[in-house]
Amino acid sequence: MASFQKYTTKQGQMWMFKLDTGVNPETGKRQTTTRRGFKTKKEAQQAVSRVEQELANGISLNNNNLTYKDVFDQWFANHSKTIKASTKKSIESKFNKHVLPRFGKLKMKEITRPYCQKMINEIAQLITSVNDIKIQANQVFKYALKMDIISRNPLEHVTIPRQQKDLINDDNEVDERNYWKKDEIKNFLTITKQELSFRDHVLFHLLIYTGARKGEILALTWDDIDYEAGSTRFAKTLFHNKGEFIFQTSKTKESRRLISLDTKTLSLLKKWRIRQIEADLANASKYDGNKMVFTRDDGSPLRLAYPNEKLDIVIKKHQLHRITIHGLRHTHASLLFEAGASIKEVQERLGHSDIQMTMNIYTHVTDYLKEQTAVKFQRYIEL
Repeated sequence: MASFQKYTTKQGQMWMFKLDTGVNPETGKRQTTTRRGFKTKKEAQQAVSRVEQELANGISLNNNNLTYKDVFDQWFANHSKTIKASTKKSIESKFNKHVLPRFGKLKMKEITRPYCQKMINEIAQLITSVNDIKIQANQVFKYALKMDIISRNPLEHVTIPRQQKDLINDDNEVDERNYWKKDEIKNFLTITKQELSFRDHVLFHLLIYTGARKGEILALTWDDIDYEAGSTRFAKTLFHNKGEFIFQTSKTKESRRLISLDTKTLSLLKKWRIRQIEADLANASKYDGNKMVFTRDDGSPLRLAYPNEKLDIVIKKHQLHRITIHGLRHTHASLLFEAGASIKEVQERLGHSDIQMTMNIYTHVTDYLKEQTAVKFQRYIEL
C-alpha cells in the first residue's frame, strides 16, 4: 500500500510516496521504498504503478542503482570460470577498450535503446568487427534479464550499420585478397630459404603446407610428428599472457586433428631436428623428444608475434602482395581447392568446426579454379 505526501522545496510544491515493498528475503523484515520529486500527485501515482509492476515481475528494487560495470563484474566472475585464459583475455580487452568506457558508469535501468544504437554506430566508425563487440556487450544485458535486474534488453533490436565500402560497387576498388597464388608462394619460399634462418624457413613452409594456425605450429613438439605414418597431430596451441607462455588444448574437437604431411615437409623437419640435436650436443644438453619444434636459442618458445613480424619484413623488402599470417592459412585452403580437394577434406584439414567457415574460403578461391570450371564443362560436353 502506498501513501502520498506533498512537501515544499525552493522550486515549489512537490509530491512524494512511500510504498511497502514486502519482506526483505535477506533480513526477513518488511521494507519500504520512498521516491521524491514528482510535480503532481498523478505523476507520483503513475510511478507507484510502475514500481508495483516491477515487483510483480520479480524485479528487485535493490538493483535500481546497479551500473553496467557492476553487472559486468557479476557476469564475468561466473563466465570466466567456463572459458580458457586466451578467451578470457580477449573478452576483457574488448570490454575495456570499447564497451565499459561507453556503458560502464550508466545505471542498467537508465540505458535506452537509442543510446545503444548511438554507441554501436560510434564503434562501427572505429572497427569493422563491431558485431562481435555487440555480441559481447549483449551478454551482460542478457545476464541482467536473467537475474531480474532489468525488464527489457535495450540492445536487442539495435542494428549494425553497414560499412560504406560495402555499399559501393567500385571496379577500381583496392585489392583486398588475403592469400597468395601458387607462383607467389613459390617466390616467397625461395626468399625465405635464401634470406632467413633455416628454422624460420621451415616455420613458414609448415604454415603454408599444413594450413595450421600459428599458435598450433608454435606449440608443436617433436613427439607430435610421426615420420613413419607421415603425419602430425595438432591438439594444443600456444598462448602468451602476462609474461607467461601457456599451452592450451585446442578450442574444439575439430581443431584437435591428425593431418598428413608430404615428403618434402617431412624431409625439412628431419633436417631441422638434426640441427637442433647437434646444437643440444654442442651445448652439452641432453636431447628431449618432447622438445618444442620451434624455439629461441635458449630453448624458450617463440613469441606469437614473431611470424607476423618476419612476414611483414619480407613483404616490405620484396614488395610482395600484402597478406597476413592468417592469409597463409587461407592460401593453403585455396590451393587445396585448386588441387581438387573437396570442401569436407579442406574442413577437416584446417580444423574448422563449422563448414560455413570453409565455404566462405571456397567463395573466394583464385581465378584459376573458376577458369577450370569452364574447362571441365567443355570437356564433358564434347565427349
